[in-house]
Amino acid sequence: MDQWRTVESMVDDVTAAIELSKGDDDSLLTELSGQLAALERTISVVEQEKLLSGDKDTNNAFVTIHPGAGGTESQDWAQMLMRMYLRWAERTGYSVQVLDLLPGDEAGIKSVTFTVNGEYAYGRLRAEVGVHRLVRISPFDANKRRHTSFASVFVYPEIEDDVDIVIDDKDLRIDTYRSSGAGGQHVNKTSSAIRITHIPTGVVTQCQNERSQHQNKEVAMKVLRAELYALEQQKKEEEMAKLTGEKKDIAWGSQIRSYVFQPYQMVKDHRTGKEVGQVSAVMDGEIDPFIEAYLMQRAAGAGAKK
Repeated sequence: MDQWRTVESMVDDVTAAIELSKGDDDSLLTELSGQLAALERTISVVEQEKLLSGDKDTNNAFVTIHPGAGGTESQDWAQMLMRMYLRWAERTGYSVQVLDLLPGDEAGIKSVTFTVNGEYAYGRLRAEVGVHRLVRISPFDANKRRHTSFASVFVYPEIEDDVDIVIDDKDLRIDTYRSSGAGGQHVNKTSSAIRITHIPTGVVTQCQNERSQHQNKEVAMKVLRAELYALEQQKKEEEMAKLTGEKKDIAWGSQIRSYVFQPYQMVKDHRTGKEVGQVSAVMDGEIDPFIEAYLMQRAAGAGAKK
């Protein structure tokens, strides 16, 4: 209701400004233009939040990125995607904490897991789950040939402690190792990093960002709970699709978007058909058009089922 009252008040202010601006006062027209832009942004936020009505859409998000086959080229692409999401989070007002990062041998990263903290972080970022494809002239190829690289993005909601996710201690294998990232002498002298394997599902989570082994274990368990919850939700969706006879693409592992740097510049989402020609802007974090198109498509699909 507070959101509605805010929009209603802004509409009243704009209406009043329109009446006052009929005298062709340039300063009033400039003020009106600013008010209209602010109203448009506010309505866009309200519309987007209305589309984010999933059970865990309001939660923080865990994001994991893995490069595909291709060595340095795909590892560099994975790092580019990480930067894209970090810049998006910064633009959106979210905070980010890197939990685990494994650098590439020459460049890029072999894997990364980070949290995006803020309201509706998961609801928005779940639009990014899947395989992302890059086409460009490789900076690592002396012959300047065009290369295609892939990286997978997984997103899980942070799960509250009161959610019933049963994890039996006997199903866990917990390994310790020395951290490989930044952090001074401490991380190199102690085996404080933690890797947890959930044996029944094969899910592996790890954390090396915190200073103590206990803290790293706590964070790794939190990520494990999130992944197991997402796995359970995926199973339920697949079962429902079988019951209803619905043909549905499974998000894990499916190619969702292509980023073409050469021979032309274009970012295209294959699920929604949304295209953007400013590749550099997208890589700088401007991914909201793709997220909004995905949310609109999902909402339309849900409405059609009803």
